[in-house]
Amino acid sequence: MMICTALVFFMHLGFSFLEIGLTRQKNTVNILFKNFFVITIGLLLYAIGGFNLMYPGFEDGSLGIFKFAGFGIAAPEGGMDFGYADGGYTWWTDFLFQGMFAATAATIVSGAVAERIKLSSFMLFAILYVGLVYPIVGSWKWGGGFLDQWGFYDFAGSTLVHSVGGWAALIVIYFLGARIGKFDENGKPQALLGHNIPLASAGVLILWLGWFGFNGGSVLSADPTLTSLTLVTTCLAAAAGGIAAALFSNILYKNYDLTMFMNGVLGGLVGITAGADQMGPMDAIFIGVIAGVVIVLGIALIDRLKLDDPVGAVAVHLICGIWGTLAVGIFGELASFKQLMIQLAGIGIIGAFSVVSAVGLILAVKAITGGSLRVSKEEELKGLDLTEHGMDAYADFRLNQH
Repeated sequence: MMICTALVFFMHLGFSFLEIGLTRQKNTVNILFKNFFVITIGLLLYAIGGFNLMYPGFEDGSLGIFKFAGFGIAAPEGGMDFGYADGGYTWWTDFLFQGMFAATAATIVSGAVAERIKLSSFMLFAILYVGLVYPIVGSWKWGGGFLDQWGFYDFAGSTLVHSVGGWAALIVIYFLGARIGKFDENGKPQALLGHNIPLASAGVLILWLGWFGFNGGSVLSADPTLTSLTLVTTCLAAAAGGIAAALFSNILYKNYDLTMFMNGVLGGLVGITAGADQMGPMDAIFIGVIAGVVIVLGIALIDRLKLDDPVGAVAVHLICGIWGTLAVGIFGELASFKQLMIQLAGIGIIGAFSVVSAVGLILAVKAITGGSLRVSKEEELKGLDLTEHGMDAYADFRLNQH
């Protein structure tokens, strides 16, 4: 479990590489700063109150909607003993593993809002969303709340992590507006090319590696049967998602788009996450294929709606998160019409709560930060590295030549 925790932590390097690679050089420092902020503040907030908000210990017969077990963390009696969690891990490991998941939800927002959001606006929104919204939603399923009582199933977070982050990303980019130059005077989307595709590629492969901890660790033990099956379904869905996205985008656009290939891999990973332990290999491949197609259509839909998502976060995390959660009721051991309806209800409730919360938090952030979420036109054109941080990501070696 601690190794899996380290792998989930390593995913933040993958997110960082992916986001800076798919955006322009002049905003690299800004994106890296946000990623450092997310992992650091996420862990601190989870220790201060998030963990006890997500795992409050609902009493039998309670509504299972909201409870807070208090500020701070301390291992309960028996938390270090072999009897805790059937010997799979200790209480401290439990806290740290879940804390890594909390930070991931805010990282999803970071990529979507890149290149035009004020750093102060992002930081404040991330604090409120990760500190309050994510653990409350998590308590409804993983904390034994009402969705868990209904039978809603989300093994490792297609909805509880990815869609929760994806809904927030969608709302924030709607309020932010598009980057300058993203759409022409006729509303046609224009390519704002990322400055380092090799780095973005490395980010995707690191994320895939991190998913060995994200899904593998969600078995919550070192059980060889369950862990190995989970990792097989995870990898097959990722592979199928990548191939499907690459081929489908080629059919539509007549080119072999590497970024579609990469997002297809991520879409397959997000799609399998809700039911990785419930699927057989062929189920996982079908889920991945559909996720790959959904990615291509989802990115096109975001453009059609005149929304600007530089890294495809909404399509990957929100749309494929919804698909993966529904897939639990269609494929695998839990497949049934009743389960599908339960999954759909859970998606709707969590989506509605996430959207309403994100809108409320965005309005609060706008009021606190002076009415505008984004930097000025001059600052955006110059780049956030210089205007927000006063530094460049890459030294200009030409100036140092003699």
